[in-house]
Amino acid sequence: MTINRVPARAGRGRSLGAVAGVMGLMSVLVGCAEDERKSTLSDQVRAVTPFDDLLTPSVRITQGEGRSLRNGSTDVVPGSLVTVTAVNGRLLGVDVSGGDPVGGVIAPDGRSWTSSRAFGYGQDYRIDARASGVGGVATGRVGFTTSTPSVVTNARLTPDDGATVGVGQPVALTFDEPIADKQAAQRAIRVTADPPVEGAWYWLSATEARWRPAQYWKPGTKVTVTVDTRGHDLGDGIFGDDSYTKRFTVGRSLIASVDDATKVITVTRDGTVVRRMPTSMGKPSAPTNPGTYLVGERLDHIVMDSSTYGVPVNSADGYRTPVDYATQLSYSGIYVHSAPWSVWAQGNTNTSHGCLNVSPEDALWFLRTTLRGDVVEVRGTAAETLPGDDGLGDWNVPWDRWRAGNA
Repeated sequence: MTINRVPARAGRGRSLGAVAGVMGLMSVLVGCAEDERKSTLSDQVRAVTPFDDLLTPSVRITQGEGRSLRNGSTDVVPGSLVTVTAVNGRLLGVDVSGGDPVGGVIAPDGRSWTSSRAFGYGQDYRIDARASGVGGVATGRVGFTTSTPSVVTNARLTPDDGATVGVGQPVALTFDEPIADKQAAQRAIRVTADPPVEGAWYWLSATEARWRPAQYWKPGTKVTVTVDTRGHDLGDGIFGDDSYTKRFTVGRSLIASVDDATKVITVTRDGTVVRRMPTSMGKPSAPTNPGTYLVGERLDHIVMDSSTYGVPVNSADGYRTPVDYATQLSYSGIYVHSAPWSVWAQGNTNTSHGCLNVSPEDALWFLRTTLRGDVVEVRGTAAETLPGDDGLGDWNVPWDRWRAGNA
């Protein structure tokens, strides 16, 4: 049997070969095109940002809100913090030389350093920084001079550092110049307490600011006050010049209360009555103001002089009297003090010019027992409440008004 083979297989093979040839050519062409594109893109990247530059660290030094601090700058505001940043690397160290000492803190990631306090006024400084990265080590240096204000002010803090105080004691700051920008001053002062409390600032005058909690302090509370006004503009061209931290502790709770109906001062310590003291308060023509008072200065001897608040000594209501064991309750001159001449009236008749007269024994005990910031509450007298701006009448300002502030 003769079998005739159809030449289709051979023809199909030639067709596949032709296709393969064409595909090979296309592959070569595509490969060339891709290589050309890769080459072009690589050249473009190298032309824009050399690869080495991506790895080489650099140091940037700025002030305030990111403004570049240039070498040779003058009139630099001392209170504006300086930041040193390592670009493409981490800081090896930052040194500040010249002028008043200024330190700083490197961030946990090592990429930045920030000055921790204000620079001194009118002083020359130099900052040297080093950073390292994959591409090597970089350095940065800048020298500058800080500005000198025409007027600086200091703030005196009460209570003293390390003091133990009563549960009513506010944080009291007294500036030696009137403060125009009170909010700037408040921002430069930080009050922290352990345990934490809600508190707020209130200004008794243009020179005196107070911070107190919403309620009396809890006994044992530890309070830290940081005043950092140096280098800060407090308004009208006046700059602060303080940078310090002080701490005080709240002692036991001692509250003395007196009602005109009984004319007896009842002293309670940590909830327990420890003494009752008959008293003679302000006579009808000079009644003692009701309200909450705070213990201020305690003086073994003082001369009370009516002329200090505008009443001539030689007038009908004038006086100039030496007294012993005087415990201050207000700026306007109200004291708990020894009054041996009125022992007969104490507990039954008001005869004083507004003070709380007590016996010499009670006056001495009260002076030696009380702390600055202890509370004295007066009720039932026929007069207006002690003003909150009388210096020791802080707690007579309602909390809502105090918290709203008056800066």
